[in-house]
Formats: sequence, C-alpha cells, structure tokens
Amino acid sequence: MSERLNLLQGETTRRGSRRQIDHSGGTARGLRRAGFILLGIVAMGGALLGFMAARAVGPIAVSFRIPGAAKSGGAGPAGAAQPLFAAPNQYGTRLAPASERVSVQLKLGLRSGLLFDVRSGEVLWELHPQRVLPIASLTKMMTALIVAAHSRPTDRVLITPAAVHFSGSGVGLLPVHKRVPLLPLLYGLLLPSGNDAAIALAQHVAGTQQRFVAMMNAQAEALGLRCTQFASVSGIIDQGNHSCAPDLALMARLVLQQPLLARIVASRSAILPFPIKGGKLYLYNNNPLLVMGYPGTDGVKTGYTGASGPCLVAAVRRGRAWLGVVLLHSADTIDQAEKLFAAGFAKLGAR
Repeated sequence: MSERLNLLQGETTRRGSRRQIDHSGGTARGLRRAGFILLGIVAMGGALLGFMAARAVGPIAVSFRIPGAAKSGGAGPAGAAQPLFAAPNQYGTRLAPASERVSVQLKLGLRSGLLFDVRSGEVLWELHPQRVLPIASLTKMMTALIVAAHSRPTDRVLITPAAVHFSGSGVGLLPVHKRVPLLPLLYGLLLPSGNDAAIALAQHVAGTQQRFVAMMNAQAEALGLRCTQFASVSGIIDQGNHSCAPDLALMARLVLQQPLLARIVASRSAILPFPIKGGKLYLYNNNPLLVMGYPGTDGVKTGYTGASGPCLVAAVRRGRAWLGVVLLHSADTIDQAEKLFAAGFAKLGAR
C-alpha cells in the first residue's frame, strides 16, 4: 500500500500542484487508517471464532501427553496428544430402573461384583462395587486400548530380551531380536494373556515399560477412573496395581467399541502367520465362558494372581440385550457369571 501511495505522491509532485500533494497525503493517511481498522476487525473475528470453536464441543474426547515418551516404531510418537476415547458419564455406577434390577444370592465367595448393561452402563446388580482390589491380567484391557490407539496392525514389533525373559503366563514362542507382526501379539495379549506380548507391545509403543505404564495411568486419570492405578504393563505386579468394578466395566466397554479389539476378545482361538518354525501361531482364549461355549459370549478378559484371586470381565449378547459382568476374587467365575447373566436376561425378557 505504501508503494502505491508513494507513486501517487510522485505523480502529483510532477504536476506541480501543492493542493493535489496535500490531498494525496491525506488520502494516504486515510487508507492507512482504514487498513489498520480492517486488520483489527479480522484479528478480533479470528479470536472470536477460535473461542467459539473451543467452547462448542460435543462429547469430551480424552487425550493425554507423556513428556519425553518415545516410540520405537509404528505410527507416530507415543507421547503425542491424541484423542483416544469418549468417556460416558456415570458408567458402571448409575443404577438401572428398579424394574430392571435383579436380586441374586451367590453362595460362593466374591469380594466385588457388578452386572451392567454394556450399552448404557446402568447397573442391574452390584456387590461392594467400590472396593479397590488387585486386578491381575484385567490390566491388559488398558494395555490393549493404548496399543490400538498408538499403532497399526501392520506394524512390525522388535522382540527384545526383556520380552522373552517374562514371568507368569505368556505366548512363549517369541523370537528374540526379530521383528514380528503386531496383530498376533495383540491376540497373544488378550487370548492366552501373554505377559511377553504385553512387554513387547509396550516397548514398541513407548520405548520402555515404565513410559508405557505412565501412559496407562495418564489415560486412567483422563477417563476419571478413580479406583485405578497401574504398576506394570501386564498386571503381574500386585502392589500398586488395582481397580474397582465400575472402572473395569468402563474399560471393557471401551475395548468392545474398538472393532479390532472386540473381534479379538470374542475369539475362542486364533491361528495366525508368525515367523517361527511351522510359520503359524496357535492361540487359545482363557475366557471360561468362551471355552465352554456359553451362548452369546463376546469377551472380554480374565485375570489371576495369588493376591487377586480369579477375576473375570465378561460380556454376553442375548437378542437385543447386551450385558456385562465384573467378578473380582471369585470362588467360581463360571457359576457366578452364569447366574448373573441368567437373572439379568430373564429380567429384561431376553431369550
């Protein structure tokens, strides 16, 4: 604009008209003033639109960032702030209408339990739901959620010495120092509850197990899981690794709404290509309801340590109804799950 005004002033000077020079200078000052006003309006409008966009949100998308987290492979840095899951309000704590609630007397021991509607999170039955207890391999629900959010099924995962020197349950056939497909490791994490798969996947996503545990705890906090704290990527460590029934119900719901994870946890078994002798990996689900063929079972996860006792988070569909149970330190997960599901589906009129 200033160059154009200078040219205009030069032309006026050549014509020798003092009056025209003064008029041109006034025009320049007016144009400059108008330009400044226009820029101010644009800036204010942009700020207003940005504020409105920030306020006009629907369901809250949970995101988090772990300072210094690094990724050893896969899709982008593990510490990048990415929206992960929408957390429904009061999931696993809001009671269902009285007409839908059930009364079940379980004869055998159970420290905490929940029967809930998977879609709504409404509770049909509960027993000491807020007790904070060790959860063993139920931990792997959060492990799987974070891996699914920060990687691709086609990723190649390096098997480190830490992954093959595991304790507890495992896939057991991971070739050290080789890169293997991620998808079989996810199956190995969720079907036979492989602690070796948990370690390999955690190192793939976050670089170290410690950074991955930090991601797990950050996500638990972001989701409002007040009972939940993680101490390992697999649940093998009991101290400092705990949760409660409502928190576990929400984690199960999040697993079931991720198509890949939902397909995995509903599988009784899987045969997958894998770089070992024979070229195939045979995996079998630990979920007792799937093992025995309980109709409609589509997940989710088992767990056991000496401190946690037998634990089960399961989901079953019957007609249009979809119910879930959480059983912590159960004397008989199969019997108790069957009784709760039978009572719940009968109350809802599902066959």
